[in-house]
Amino acid sequence: MLDVAVLRRELLRPGGLWSTVDVVERTGSTNADLAAAARAGAPAGSVLVTDFQDAGRGRQGRTWVAPRGTSIALSVLLRPAEVEPSRWTWLPLLAGLAVVEALRRAADVPALLKWPNDVLVDGLKVCGILAERVETPTGPACVVGMGVNVWLAADELPVPTATSLALLAQAREPGSRPPSRNLVIATVLAAFELLYQRWEVLEDDTPLAASYLRRSDTLGRRVRVHLAGDVTVEGRAEALDADGRLVVRTDSGLQTFGAGDVVHLRS
Repeated sequence: MLDVAVLRRELLRPGGLWSTVDVVERTGSTNADLAAAARAGAPAGSVLVTDFQDAGRGRQGRTWVAPRGTSIALSVLLRPAEVEPSRWTWLPLLAGLAVVEALRRAADVPALLKWPNDVLVDGLKVCGILAERVETPTGPACVVGMGVNVWLAADELPVPTATSLALLAQAREPGSRPPSRNLVIATVLAAFELLYQRWEVLEDDTPLAASYLRRSDTLGRRVRVHLAGDVTVEGRAEALDADGRLVVRTDSGLQTFGAGDVVHLRS
């Protein structure tokens, strides 16, 4: 069970990033709830976790629902007022990097990143991330949502290309169990705090790009990038620039993408 007392004890400390931690039994979308709270004056560092959300959203407006108690659905509210808005594109990438490091530590799985911020294990998606800018009376804010598949069975997965920590644990050793959701949440948010605080004081994001590349499953692969209007571009993913954009070598030369859905292709 999700335990708000455990999460608060692990995450709330003087001078830390996280200011409040709340757990609700059910909601439509933790991102939508925190966005509304941000407009009503909620402080930076607010964390909202739910045991079940029935209107969760992904990129390009996709929706998803997981059975109660099988996943982690959490959102965090950030107000990086001292950081240039042009650098905010790094926030979802930082979240992805935090999830990768947390799953490697808490679940002992070889998690990697598919650009921009899907988390994969053995090529299968275990976590998705959505960041949204929110305009508030005290200035812009960002809500970052993370959804991690923990206890989903094979017939409960949203797509055949997904997996869960439970399935990964059983594949490694029959009868084994994944780590508790409380542990995964605490580890993810502790890793995110370290990355975020480093990002706040950096003058440029080149070191973060290097950290991201070390955990990337996209760089060096042939990819297809799906853009708006059913436009697709194919090529080899060659680099990540200082703004976190994907650089792809295509038949017509290098192209840089700040957004898009990426499909890994066979070489």
